[in-house]
Amino acid sequence: MPAPQPWFERKFAFDLPTSRLPNVLERLRGTPARLEERLSVLPAATLTARVDNKWSIQENAGHLGDLEPLWIRRAEQILAGENELAVADLTNRTTDEANHNATPIAEVLDRFRARRRQLVSLLQSADPSVYDRAARHPRLGTPMRLIDIGYFVAEHDDHHLATISGILTRTARH
Repeated sequence: MPAPQPWFERKFAFDLPTSRLPNVLERLRGTPARLEERLSVLPAATLTARVDNKWSIQENAGHLGDLEPLWIRRAEQILAGENELAVADLTNRTTDEANHNATPIAEVLDRFRARRRQLVSLLQSADPSVYDRAARHPRLGTPMRLIDIGYFVAEHDDHHLATISGILTRTARH
């Protein structure tokens, strides 16, 4: 199985029709359950082991929760009619400093689930009159609508779930 393409090398075409928002919301709503199903059966040693000095499985899961405030802020910026979205910390300092490996996995997963509920609720409750409103993504330099935020987040979720699968595959071989 090939390694996932590095996240910052990804290109995105934000062209989904707003009629696909319910589908995107289902992907977002389902990530906590997918993550819990995958991780809840793993021993702590597997969850917290670093491979090739990269984030552990648990740190990848923690990272998803760490980014929820950014996604929420960006959705709120679109709703408020702002023209430019908040810049992400591309160094991922929050995740590096969070020490997710020292936190019980149940707490990491619960925190992510609670934060994800907020994002889904915000996107789900948006008035259709703002669906076409857009703001510029600072790194990608392209306009994003609410559906694009949701799609981007869902792709980011899947990137980290695939990364977790890759870690499990590599550690199973050793």
